[in-house]
Amino acid sequence: MVQTLRIEKLGHQGNGVSSLHGMDIFVPFSLPGELVEGEVSGDEIAKARILEPVEARVKAPCRHFKTCGGCALQHASDAFVANWKQHQVQTVLELEGLSPIFRPIATSPTASRRRATFTGRRGKKGAMIGFFARGTDTLIEITECHLVEPALMSGFVGMKELVMIGASRKTPLRIATTNTANGLDIDVTEGKELNIEQSAALGGIADKHGFARITWNGEVVVQSAPPVQTFGTAAVIPPSDAFLQATHHGEKTLVDAALSAVGPAKRVIDLFSGCGTFALNAAKFAEVHAVEGSASMIRALDAGWRGATGLKTVTSEVRDLYARPYLPDELSKFDAAIIDPPRAGALSQTQELAKSNIKHVAFVSCNPATFSRDAKLLCRAGFQLDWVQVVDQFRWSSHVELVAQFTRD
Repeated sequence: MVQTLRIEKLGHQGNGVSSLHGMDIFVPFSLPGELVEGEVSGDEIAKARILEPVEARVKAPCRHFKTCGGCALQHASDAFVANWKQHQVQTVLELEGLSPIFRPIATSPTASRRRATFTGRRGKKGAMIGFFARGTDTLIEITECHLVEPALMSGFVGMKELVMIGASRKTPLRIATTNTANGLDIDVTEGKELNIEQSAALGGIADKHGFARITWNGEVVVQSAPPVQTFGTAAVIPPSDAFLQATHHGEKTLVDAALSAVGPAKRVIDLFSGCGTFALNAAKFAEVHAVEGSASMIRALDAGWRGATGLKTVTSEVRDLYARPYLPDELSKFDAAIIDPPRAGALSQTQELAKSNIKHVAFVSCNPATFSRDAKLLCRAGFQLDWVQVVDQFRWSSHVELVAQFTRD
């Protein structure tokens, strides 16, 4: 049935939300205050007509918006998105009784994503590279993207050659692509098992298109050049499946805020350290102990530190911090902690930090909900939440990241 509704707010996924007979109705690509019309199916109006647009509505810059499934908020002004994301974090913290100072939000520029995962499919007319349409398995071929660095789009020609070699007609390839100092780092999953000739062909594709490394179903098949990422003064070669910040701008903002949060500490523990994004930057002024559950990421971090100059000592440890969080007596060796957990947060590790004698904590999070839970725990233990820096390196999405400073006397 066709309904006319007034949008009341945005939901956590960036969809407009209205109310009908006491039930929330979600309306993609709408904004608060707009009057919309469309057919309600379940709890959604999938294709709404905007009867009364609001001032925050803008023309989307990309021709693929609404079809490719990548962006949710290109129809909203930058100022609106920034305010909405900042408000999202403020709201969840206020629910926990926390009202810190908020630094101005930092938003990464367009065309700055250094990594993205594309889908490649082999068809009768050749290969396609793109994204799945929202909520479907329909692949939308893209010819432009205002999010990613131009080098990623330039790699499509070579990626299509990979698809023709290694994709079946039924199963598309997942192609995680990262821009590095020496060319694209290509990590293919869900590909066919390659024979000797096909593996050799990948080497030719890498040489032809300047791919630094090609990993196929978890195995490095080609490495024409080291796929280097730079953290501070250290050159690091991350494993193909390593976690990296999405943009250089976002990474620098997060690092600068985290270093500010730990202050003049001389001994820092970096929990969930990854390949050293924070540890190798903090080592410019402090001795650092990096802890991460992935052995391959710790090896990359250690090799990067050993090859760098001008850094203080960085030790490292492979440890599952969910199964074995650092305990208060172990934490007593350090002046400050940097913690950057996955989306699930770090409840057990935060509980041990709360019981420790550490005075400064730089908390990095990609999930305001789990962050607010962990923040309340620290504050109950005597920490003060001094400030929060919101970082938007996933433009036009609902995703948000932050750094916060916790201190106690």
